[in-house]
Amino acid sequence: MGVTRTWAVALNGLDGTLIEVEADQTKQIPEFRIIGLADKALGEAVQRVRSASENCGLPLPKRRLTVNLSPASLPKQGSGFDLAIAIAALATDGWMDAGSIARTVHIGELGLDGRLRPVRGVLPAVRAAARAGIDRAVVPWANLPEAQLIDGIQTVGAVALIDVARLHGADLEPGPAMTPLGTGSAQNPDEPVPDLVDVIGQEDAVEALIVAAAGGHHLLMIGPPGAGKTMLARRLPGILPELGDEAALTAASIRSLSGAEVTRLDRTPPFEAPHHSASVAALVGGGSRVVRPGAIARASEGVLFLDEAGEHSAGTLDALREPLETGRIVIHRAGFTAAFPARFQLVLATNPCPCGNYGVRGADCTCPPAAIRRYLGRLSGPLLDRIDIEVQMSRVVVARRDADAAVVTTAAAKGRVMAARERAAFRLRETGWRQNSEVPGPWLRQGPLAPAPMVRRALDAALQRGSLTLRGYDRVLRVAWSLCDLAGRDRLSIDDIGRALYLKKGIRP
Repeated sequence: MGVTRTWAVALNGLDGTLIEVEADQTKQIPEFRIIGLADKALGEAVQRVRSASENCGLPLPKRRLTVNLSPASLPKQGSGFDLAIAIAALATDGWMDAGSIARTVHIGELGLDGRLRPVRGVLPAVRAAARAGIDRAVVPWANLPEAQLIDGIQTVGAVALIDVARLHGADLEPGPAMTPLGTGSAQNPDEPVPDLVDVIGQEDAVEALIVAAAGGHHLLMIGPPGAGKTMLARRLPGILPELGDEAALTAASIRSLSGAEVTRLDRTPPFEAPHHSASVAALVGGGSRVVRPGAIARASEGVLFLDEAGEHSAGTLDALREPLETGRIVIHRAGFTAAFPARFQLVLATNPCPCGNYGVRGADCTCPPAAIRRYLGRLSGPLLDRIDIEVQMSRVVVARRDADAAVVTTAAAKGRVMAARERAAFRLRETGWRQNSEVPGPWLRQGPLAPAPMVRRALDAALQRGSLTLRGYDRVLRVAWSLCDLAGRDRLSIDDIGRALYLKKGIRP
């Protein structure tokens, strides 16, 4: 007998920390104790492990068992430590291969009958184990497809505790067949990506959407109900480039933490559209003991669409300001801090007034001026300053497309976006940036490709008369470069600056 060791993973946001699970038995009054800063759910593992072991025919030693979760100073939450605690405790009798146990990470919750229940966050947990050099991961059977998405580590799916014991060399007869426990939340089936060809009219708005996709710019659409704002926003993921391996793994890891069943890497950028009644916690994420990602984190690597932006609370909208600048969202709780990626493309849509008819030809607006100002005032100046493109939309006045009208399909728009992004990546090849929205202002203004004074004259004039802040100045330059890339040019022109100014706030040079 001696101290047996195995591994588990503690998640803090998307970051996983290896936890060494040590078990020791002593000749004292029988007791089972878990130490190492465990929360209430983890402290209750004692009862789950006892019942699961007994019902699998693997009774725990009739001695004092102490299980330590190291590092002891790191808070640990959740029931995903059950399997590691059970294996370490059972192995103190010496009838399992200690070497096999010591090079394996165990993840899973135990049912009282000994079966393994799936847990959230298996994908980021196994990813953290692989990065730390662990050879093998044992996970619940229902989580196996998710764990197999990680390369460089052997993954094993187990139905019950007895299966894991036999994996580590226990000389046991196979138990009765058990039905694996499922997650109960299957991943949504594939849905066809809506096509831009369905959009009738709104040529300027479609072109603005393509510019936004080409440079990764944030977009605001203002128009009456029925103008097609939501229709356009839902077609943005279809014209964005497919996610690479790292981005797809990040998006899948966030879905795993949210409780969705992950069976494959989805290459289509995610699309999140929280309702206008959503709270700040629903948008940012939260939880008292275990932090869950909110809509901002779930939209990372994709699109966050806030419809009826004027109906969102001012506090909810202002919560977007930090992640828009930093690309991450940090949630502070007593005793710990969790960080999630927040590299999303923001699309806002709002009516021009509470009734939606302000400025609409043939419609009567019943809103008093104060109500209109208050409605649009929900979009604060600092938030609007972070929006790259603002589009004014009107209602479509024809039901069918003219036979001679130009048709823009999603495939054609995506081709233009891909070509523009390739030009941007080639231009920025010697820097750490890959798309225009990532380039910092000083490089745009003073770098090797800074526009000549004649080219930026209109932009300088807008800054001098107060129509733009310096942050807005830089955002106009980023949009101008996206227009330049779409046009296939190598240098900014006066037309690029003028068009970018118009797209920013309707400012005409």
